[in-house]
Amino acid sequence: MNTSSTLKAAQTAAALREQGHSVIDLTVGEPDFDTPQFIKEYAWEGLQKGLTKYTASSGMKPFTHAVADFYKGEFGASIDPSEVVASCGGKQALFNAACTLLNPGDDVLIPKPYWVTFPEIVTFCGANSVFIDTEETDFVLTADQVKDAITDKTRLLVVNSPSNPSGRVIPSSEMRKIIEACVERGIYVLTDECYLFFAYPPGEVFTSAVLPPEVRDYVCVAGSFSKTFAMTGWRIGYTIANQAWSKEMIKLQSHSATHPTSFVQYACARAMENASESMAAVKSMLSEYERRRDWLIPALNTIDGFKCGMPEGAFYAFVDVRHLLGDRFPTSADVADVMLTEAHTVVTDGTGFGAPGFLRFSYATSMENLHTAVERLSKIFGTRAANVA
Repeated sequence: MNTSSTLKAAQTAAALREQGHSVIDLTVGEPDFDTPQFIKEYAWEGLQKGLTKYTASSGMKPFTHAVADFYKGEFGASIDPSEVVASCGGKQALFNAACTLLNPGDDVLIPKPYWVTFPEIVTFCGANSVFIDTEETDFVLTADQVKDAITDKTRLLVVNSPSNPSGRVIPSSEMRKIIEACVERGIYVLTDECYLFFAYPPGEVFTSAVLPPEVRDYVCVAGSFSKTFAMTGWRIGYTIANQAWSKEMIKLQSHSATHPTSFVQYACARAMENASESMAAVKSMLSEYERRRDWLIPALNTIDGFKCGMPEGAFYAFVDVRHLLGDRFPTSADVADVMLTEAHTVVTDGTGFGAPGFLRFSYATSMENLHTAVERLSKIFGTRAANVA
């Protein structure tokens, strides 16, 4: 397994700051918002209630029931609490799902560009990553692409929408076709929905948890509170899968992390029960991300050699810098290096996402930082316009 390139880039930014440099860090996908105050208070309430002991490996009943009720209220999904398993963040949810399904030699379909951890999970399981190139469809996976990529060893498809790193959103109708194409061939689907609510209008919020039971038997939803509720450090997530798959994940988790922190489970359960206030906080954050996106993407497109489409979700700009590649910049990593050394602006090279020639910018930071970053980069690379509004 390789080190996470996103975390490695963030560590580089931190090291520069320690040396006294003014660094603009556009690497790690971590909301710059604080966790909503009422969720913090719920955690304190849980502590006061003495929720500091072990819970069931599947999670506390109030947590698993709250997840099921929340999906019912927000999406009309019919989920039994026994199909919900609490996990230590979305990452462990993904690991649990993959490790209980895959055997050495299995093929796993992964659309490119992909989140850096997906192929590492496959490697950990001894399986084979089979990549699906989606550039010809502007990084939006289609059912036809999936059908063409299926092999006689295909066991699993991993899908992430809204996408990290591209910010693209697969339309709900196409997502259904993708999953149905897999189910027809007995192939399982793992949907990473950690950016579930971060779809900008008119983009659609879609969860595969709403699919009919006979289809959902082949699907595992990996959910997280990290992005939507600005709770990255709390390490809390969950899976939604059929009872047999869930039982295996519980068994695995009982020998690894055991369960996520008890009073954090309580806080999340209370937050989901108080859906109106929680979703108001999510919408407030989404509105600010949209404001930043609407300024940043046109601004990046004024910089010579930069090309970036408008993302429909998440909080990333995926910038094509292939026009810059040549003698001065042999690779996109060299472009990122110059941005680091000359502009003290840190981004993540697209090679780690399976997309050399691209750079990922996170706009989960202040407008002031985004303005400063664009000004610094414009001085290095030049601009195609006189001014950036």
